[in-house]
Amino acid sequence: MSEVATSLQHQPHPGHGHAHAEGCGHVAVPHGDHVDYVHDGHLHRQHDGHADECEVDGHREHSAHAHVHGEGCGHVAVPHGDHMDYVHDGHRHAAHEGHWDDH
Repeated sequence: MSEVATSLQHQPHPGHGHAHAEGCGHVAVPHGDHVDYVHDGHLHRQHDGHADECEVDGHREHSAHAHVHGEGCGHVAVPHGDHMDYVHDGHRHAAHEGHWDDH
């Protein structure tokens, strides 16, 4: 899903000395062409020797998503700021004003 990768904001997380990788102790979440790591309620990805906040630009509605995510839906729930994302088909969905967004 290169569309997700090309629309990411470059947001370095300053002062983050921990290098995320397999076995680092944080939940790993596949996201397009990379892996995000859940850390303190937000998502990091390793990028050019530092950690970035993994956020997409703008509002990205997933218009053809009929499945309702929630407790017991069968998808991994990931805390993301003030809401919960659900990992589905290699990306994260979040409820937003009566529809689902791609995160």
